Amino acid sequence: MRALIVSYSFPPVGGAGVQRMVKLAKYLPSYGVSPSILTVANPSVPVSDVSLERDVPEGIEILRARTLEPSYRAKELAWRAAAKPSTGFGTRLRKRAVALGKGLLVPDPQVLWVPFAAKALHERLRDRDDHVVLISGPPFSQFLLAFVARRKPGTAVVLDYRDEWATTRTVYEMGGAARAGELLEGAVLRRADAVVTATDAFREELLRRFDFLAPDRVLAIPNGYDPDDFPQSMRKPPDDRFVLSYVGTVFKLTSARPLLEAVRRLHASEPELARLLEVRFIGRVVETEARAFEGMENYGVRRLKYMEHDRALEELCTSHAVLCMLDDAPGAERVYPAKIFELLYLGRPCLTIAPDGALASFAREHEMGPVVRPSDPEAIQRTLAGLLRAFREKREDAYAPPVSRERQRKIERFHRRRLTGEFAALFERAVSHARAPAPHFVPSSVAAK
Repeated sequence: MRALIVSYSFPPVGGAGVQRMVKLAKYLPSYGVSPSILTVANPSVPVSDVSLERDVPEGIEILRARTLEPSYRAKELAWRAAAKPSTGFGTRLRKRAVALGKGLLVPDPQVLWVPFAAKALHERLRDRDDHVVLISGPPFSQFLLAFVARRKPGTAVVLDYRDEWATTRTVYEMGGAARAGELLEGAVLRRADAVVTATDAFREELLRRFDFLAPDRVLAIPNGYDPDDFPQSMRKPPDDRFVLSYVGTVFKLTSARPLLEAVRRLHASEPELARLLEVRFIGRVVETEARAFEGMENYGVRRLKYMEHDRALEELCTSHAVLCMLDDAPGAERVYPAKIFELLYLGRPCLTIAPDGALASFAREHEMGPVVRPSDPEAIQRTLAGLLRAFREKREDAYAPPVSRERQRKIERFHRRRLTGEFAALFERAVSHARAPAPHFVPSSVAAK
């Protein structure tokens, strides 16, 4: 089988969203599927990570189409200007310009890539017979390429939701705000032979919003971990302080404000204990969230820049505990960050700050560590104090998650190789649906149940 993966996010682009597709390309050949890639030639993105390129299979065909987007720096400057509280004439003018751009660039700025990607996809399908075209978003503008792929008879179209389209419009810094996005979403979903979501909650919400979707053609395949990414030997955390580390972007959905407030409270109530705590934030902090970090270096909070994936994992290995955060934002109850699976495999205690929902349930089910709501900084403070007391008294068993056979079995469910097998099985059934449409479309993982 030949599969063409369409993804704006692909190495050398960095960030968590890249992992899902690059690991798919890495492991699909193990299931008899030959992947090719269509991605962007000049990505307008905040970070790059060339280390991720080592997962790209040798000899794989990669097609790159250019985009007319401005540089990410230019987009960031516009976004910062629009976020400023000033009411001056210049600021109002910039805000209106940004709002106009969001209204025109539907569903997101990456729509400026779509015409060139569409041309490349059309030429590709004209010259070669790919059995399946998998399109992964965000950005969700590339889902419009489903119209192009649908024109090739017998080629299956699979749409992969790494996040929710509707949620990105409200919580992502560059998300499009136009209501036309929902109409577009419905139109492209009608062109799909199968749809994949990253969580069961995404799947349920999609089926609720679009009642024309057949439930047996929408499958949840989560993100995961790859043991190859982790260092062979893990350095021990320091003995003189308790290190709590977060890796990822801090933005509206993953706001650090509740944790930072808890750290300040801890220093006010138990300064001697609080001095044992060092909190590391590794990755990008968007402008609107950066203000919350002002002066926090005095409380043991360190901001480190984005690191390549393997270096970031090394930093996590030298931590006593790790951190996963979601704020009380719309749709957050259906989200768990892709990083949670690497934190699960790493085995360090994980402090999960999240509203009731998918992430909180996942952390509890897999016994990852304490779970606290972001709306309760006092509870976060008490949890930090408990971790620090256990560290000071050398009671590691008081904060380390238990290791059991049952827990290990649950963890193995999320190995990237195994998850790729679910994609491969789905491809087979999507191709059958595309070539001989029938009402009986049952993914193997559903049939097994």
